Amino acid sequence: MKTKLQHWAIITETQAASGDMITRLLEGPLPDGLTLLEDKTGVLFSSTEIARYIEEEVRHDRKILTVNTSQSLESMSSGERKKTLLRHLIASKPDYLILDNPFDNLDTNSKKAFLEELNLLKSTVHILQILSRKTDLLPFIDNVAFLQNNSLQWLNTSEILDVATTLASKEFSASLPPPIHHYKYPHKKLIELRNVSVSFGTKPVLYNVNWCIHPGEFWELKGKNGSGKTTILSMITGDNPKGYGQDLYLFGQKKGSGESVWDIKKQIGYVTPALTDRFRGYHTLQNMLISGLVDSIGLYSIPTESQLNLATKWLALLGMEHQKNTYFHELNKGEQRLIMCARAMIKHPLLLILDEPTSDLDDQAAALVVALVNKIAKESNNTIIFVSHREEPQLQPQFVYELQAASIGSTGIILT
Repeated sequence: MKTKLQHWAIITETQAASGDMITRLLEGPLPDGLTLLEDKTGVLFSSTEIARYIEEEVRHDRKILTVNTSQSLESMSSGERKKTLLRHLIASKPDYLILDNPFDNLDTNSKKAFLEELNLLKSTVHILQILSRKTDLLPFIDNVAFLQNNSLQWLNTSEILDVATTLASKEFSASLPPPIHHYKYPHKKLIELRNVSVSFGTKPVLYNVNWCIHPGEFWELKGKNGSGKTTILSMITGDNPKGYGQDLYLFGQKKGSGESVWDIKKQIGYVTPALTDRFRGYHTLQNMLISGLVDSIGLYSIPTESQLNLATKWLALLGMEHQKNTYFHELNKGEQRLIMCARAMIKHPLLLILDEPTSDLDDQAAALVVALVNKIAKESNNTIIFVSHREEPQLQPQFVYELQAASIGSTGIILT
């Protein structure tokens, strides 16, 4: 009878140095509880590895994962990329496979399909899962540990059963700071798409999409990987030329009727994990928030007294009032995401777009972001579009718009 292989999981917090732990898992010395892997060969599955292979294709025209296909890695969906990397790694016949947050950026169906791939592997290779969200715990994992201070704290059986059901939450007690200037929007509709269809080359993406967003509404935008969510957002923000020639209305004006990209962007507050990477200098938290009032990457003018007071109120709301001179890059990932949400909201834009705001966060940090978004929706008149591949059970949208993929392009439906 074949011996059942052992599998492990390491739960990390957003601020934990999981990168150092991954190095130890690959190069040694192995932490306590994993000595079974001594003298064995391990490989790493991570979004960073996928990005590295994409860069090889784009910058050096060197195909590795897609050498036997005509499709580029960059053109694949998140789910296809993950499957391609997994099969490449398994072909090297490793003794153990390190999965670094393997379900990030996957919709429900893609996650299910990827889990099926992993279930087929569990009898032939040791699997070591690193995860930030406890609900991602693989069902066949035998041993679970928390990463604390670069060491592993192993859990007993009863604690493991509690892991997947534990959710963090927090209430922000202070009132939402009002804007410096109040602006009355004169139109009944904020955003409207009428029979919008989009194709890229011969690939249809959207088909006859109709979606009307009124001022003050809180929407969640859902859909599978590749269903067109990013296409819609980029048309709304003015970054996608596919918006021209469409029945697309932005802030009371038809797209292409004389507005500039900046006329559109000044009405929008935008949060995406990628935007965080643009703030690489020495930006204090106070300056980070004030820069949201002037839509700049960094602050290059002397702030007014009213701007300073407003930034102070937002920091107090986040519980960071004593950190106004702390540099943004010194914060952990969860704290950075809260600051980015506050920065996008500080001017009370007509539209607040939150594109994957909880991506790469642990349970506690994600719950804080969701709690802040709920508070913004409850205490302001702002319109919100929240986009996520992951179900956030604590999110409280008024409406859900789902893109349903089809061969002719995704169509949209309002879920009740």
